[in-house]
Amino acid sequence: MNRSPEHIILSRPDSIGDVMLTLPLAGLLEQVFPGTRITFIGRSYTRPVLACCSHVDHILTLEELGTADAVEMLRSLKADALVHVFPHRLVAAWAKQAGIPTRIGTSHRWWHWVTCTHRVSFSRKRSDLHEAQLNLKLLAPLMSVPQLGVDELAALSGFRAPMASERVATWRRPGTRQVILHPGSKGSAVEWGLDHFASLIRLLDQGPFTTIVTGTADEADHYRTALPLGGPNTIDAGGLLSLEELIGLIGASEALVAASTGPLHIAAACGIRAIGLYSPRRPIHPGRWAPIGRDAHALVADPDCPTCAAGKPCACIQRISPERVLALLQELPLP
Repeated sequence: MNRSPEHIILSRPDSIGDVMLTLPLAGLLEQVFPGTRITFIGRSYTRPVLACCSHVDHILTLEELGTADAVEMLRSLKADALVHVFPHRLVAAWAKQAGIPTRIGTSHRWWHWVTCTHRVSFSRKRSDLHEAQLNLKLLAPLMSVPQLGVDELAALSGFRAPMASERVATWRRPGTRQVILHPGSKGSAVEWGLDHFASLIRLLDQGPFTTIVTGTADEADHYRTALPLGGPNTIDAGGLLSLEELIGLIGASEALVAASTGPLHIAAACGIRAIGLYSPRRPIHPGRWAPIGRDAHALVADPDCPTCAAGKPCACIQRISPERVLALLQELPLP
């Protein structure tokens, strides 16, 4: 490209956690190309997350494209470039038909060879780089890509949580640290186990903490069978919150504990203490998927676990003790 792009589309229509780790890429583009307009193609359920990013000027969902004239919709944006951060065959075809001049994808998707003008070759699965660092490689056709550490990338997210809703604000209890526990992962991560979350709730009940348990309605139906939710300082918010309210709750809290999930990455971007519970197995290890933020922590039981090193399923994550998590929470100052 012989001139600075005036409008760039980032396409990553997948999970909340993946979207969160793409926001620093948008921040870098805005830093290198001041005034560039950034459109983000995501799933409809990720729209509230994207709306919190100051670098995203326009949100377009895959569902909107699928129910309209997608080619004409993309053409009308008059974008200079589209970056396929997450490959999607239909989006690639639509972008080509729309005549977007620069279309960037990875070289290992066969359809990018017939739909993209530039193909970048790298392997996510075998890399030691963090997901947010790997995303930057796709910018090579647009700019000289800097080598940035995860702390530098975290500072580029541009993420700001909305104010807590009136209902969420009533949960704040003076003189306690507000901690969110998010036990489920919708199958996206190796889980810590409800028995450990139950033990942690009992430890937090000794104070001074307010514990708020979150999850979808289906996740809540599951965790309510195992967690001690009747304590005076424990609030069961499962199935009660919209995503907007959940983000507001996270931004108004002191800490969040979860496996590698979207809420964990939101917490890290909000700057609260984000405690992630991880398996060291590739490619789901924290070197690739740890939360990034000024107070983010990724815990593993055994970084050198031989079973995980062999790429085999392993339950070593369950050897992370609730007391180890509690110690990190007790370090937090009282609000």
